[in-house]
Amino acid sequence: MSKIRIYELAKELNVPSKKLVDALADLDLNVKNHMSTVDKVVADIIRDVLAPKQEPKKKEQQESKAQEPSASSQLVSKKESDAEQMTAKLDAGEQLHTDHTKTLEPLEELLEMEEEYIHPSRGKDIERTKLRGRSKEVREKLGERRRRERGSDQQESRTKPVQPSRITIPQEDIVVSELATLLKRPATEVIRKLIELGVMAAVNQSIDSDTAALVASELGYEVEFAAPPAPEYDSPFDIPVEPDDPKDLQPRPPVVTVMGHVDHGKTSLLDAIRHTKVTAGEAGGITQHIGAYQVEVMGEQITFLDTPGHEAFTSMRARGAKATDIAILVVAADDGVMPQTIEAINHAKAAEVPIIVAINKIDRPQANPDRVKQQLTEYGLIPEEWGGDTICVNVSAKQLIGVDDLLTSILTLAEMMELKANPNKPARGLVIESKIDKGRGPVATVLVHEGTLHVGDAILAGMAYGRIRAMHNDQGRRVKKAGPSAPVEVIGLSQVPEAGEPFMVLEDEKEARRYAELMQSKKRQSELQTAPRASLDELFSQIQQGRVKELRIIVKADVQGSIEALSQSLVKLSNEEVEVKIIHAAVGAVNESDILLATASDAIIVGFNVRPDANVRKLAEQQKVDIRLYRVIYDAIEDVEKAIKGLLAPVYKEVVLGQAEVRQIFKVSRVGTIAGSYVTDGKIVRAVRARLIRNGIIVHESRIESLKRFKDDVREVAAGYECGIGLEGFNDIKEGDIIEVFAMEEVPK
Repeated sequence: MSKIRIYELAKELNVPSKKLVDALADLDLNVKNHMSTVDKVVADIIRDVLAPKQEPKKKEQQESKAQEPSASSQLVSKKESDAEQMTAKLDAGEQLHTDHTKTLEPLEELLEMEEEYIHPSRGKDIERTKLRGRSKEVREKLGERRRRERGSDQQESRTKPVQPSRITIPQEDIVVSELATLLKRPATEVIRKLIELGVMAAVNQSIDSDTAALVASELGYEVEFAAPPAPEYDSPFDIPVEPDDPKDLQPRPPVVTVMGHVDHGKTSLLDAIRHTKVTAGEAGGITQHIGAYQVEVMGEQITFLDTPGHEAFTSMRARGAKATDIAILVVAADDGVMPQTIEAINHAKAAEVPIIVAINKIDRPQANPDRVKQQLTEYGLIPEEWGGDTICVNVSAKQLIGVDDLLTSILTLAEMMELKANPNKPARGLVIESKIDKGRGPVATVLVHEGTLHVGDAILAGMAYGRIRAMHNDQGRRVKKAGPSAPVEVIGLSQVPEAGEPFMVLEDEKEARRYAELMQSKKRQSELQTAPRASLDELFSQIQQGRVKELRIIVKADVQGSIEALSQSLVKLSNEEVEVKIIHAAVGAVNESDILLATASDAIIVGFNVRPDANVRKLAEQQKVDIRLYRVIYDAIEDVEKAIKGLLAPVYKEVVLGQAEVRQIFKVSRVGTIAGSYVTDGKIVRAVRARLIRNGIIVHESRIESLKRFKDDVREVAAGYECGIGLEGFNDIKEGDIIEVFAMEEVPK
């Protein structure tokens, strides 16, 4: 469509350019100055209204000259004719170009401009009156059209309601000035609206997200809340994993852990299953490390974990990992339930793992499987044939009796558990064991839980990272991949990860290294800010805060009778606020297994007439485990009762100064027995309290009466040196005994 500039049109119509610009600017035609342009439709309308009419032809003038009344009346008639033409144009306005309908609206100004043009001298009053009268008719016609247009616009606005603006507000607090900027409103208007809502806030103060949303809604906005920021995790292992689609899940082999008392035949049973001689390669016939083996039984795969005891099992669970699906509890038919058997039962129960009991060595003459089953009932394991739900199988690892029945029971239980995993995803799993190999560097045995592990994968195992250079299965053969429930040995890590640490495959080694460094930094910070575990000193405050609903206790004592009396008395202390629960009780000294179980279960250890050795005490300090040792049962009961009631106020704390091992006995006349000893920990100090410990049991408690280095009396002897020790009023000292010296320190209230 052709266009014409304003100054050209004004020159053509003989009107000032400025007035034409002002009039057209009111028509929203984007006319800014005399150089602006308008299209042909607008130009034609302007010409129709403002253009001067051509004089009649000379012949017509001569014919009508006689009838021509006067110059002024002729001018009025001409104006009336022009007005009639303009009125006709207004009546036919609907036929004008739709994009320029608004050009008809402010024609009053154009009419005034035309009046000035035709009557520059403002002639006679009668002429102006007639012109204005005719112009009034035009204006009325224009007004009628405006009313029709407004009615049409209002109808359209009623049929198409205006949509309110949308705004996204953060979920956290927001400053009033920031909200005003977000709403594109003056801060004063926002503050005024807050006051109406009963909220007094200055421009630089913060308001909560709900209040901000209410203000925005009051101002006509549709409010949406911004998505919450992604949570920050200390490690990639903490990031929630989306559940797999059920159609992607495939059956996987069960992972079975073999547990039980020492020398009850755990490894021999596994040896019978694998038809190999694993036991022959172990030092002294005792398992020295965690082994993971996968065997095929009746066309099905089963993964076995052979542990040196339940310590590693609990260590894994203490890190929040479930390393096994089924626990095989091996009990010798001639020995019966032993202390480590009880510990294994408690650890398996704490991990909520189903137990299958393998009663081994039934080929021996002293074997009594029924007695074993009777003993198991005391610990909540009721055999199926006695109406319970515990599978018990009689086996002989050496004679290969009942092994097939045991394997069938494992597969049956696994089938009932419907064990499945998705193999088509990056692998995740658990480190079973790790070591440094002189030729290969850090080596880790891992168990894949889900996904498939490949050679070349970037892996993060605990705080170790790297790219897998090689993998070997349990038979030592190189493999390129390992699926769910498969144990493999991996090479290529930056350092040796701890057993029980999780592992996962990441996109690249750079990302794995970044996470490893981040986790190491977090660990250093957490070690500096580690909160104490459950202790009797803080029990009452934790109960008040609602953090403790159950007080878990591990009981260790010198004899079984003491265990029963102490356990029953402690359980009776339960009340509505807290339940006292004995998670493990056994005869013997407090050992590392007890510390690990207490760590995993957040329990305290109550020892009666028993002592931990130096290594156990150090581990307890590292793990922040509270160990309470007593010589009188009533004192233990009273302390726990006071802790529950909030009355416990310990005044003294025992500090162990040192320990010495008795290596040789000397009988000295008129003096008594002198213990030739080697100081293993701390220092031995003369004239302080001491106790004699034999096999973890306290035999005697008195004072150090004499302390010598060779023939010289000394005040103290440090670790690593030999000395002679005499105990006050006691001579029944034997080689292998432990002499422990200690002092009592006052603890501030």
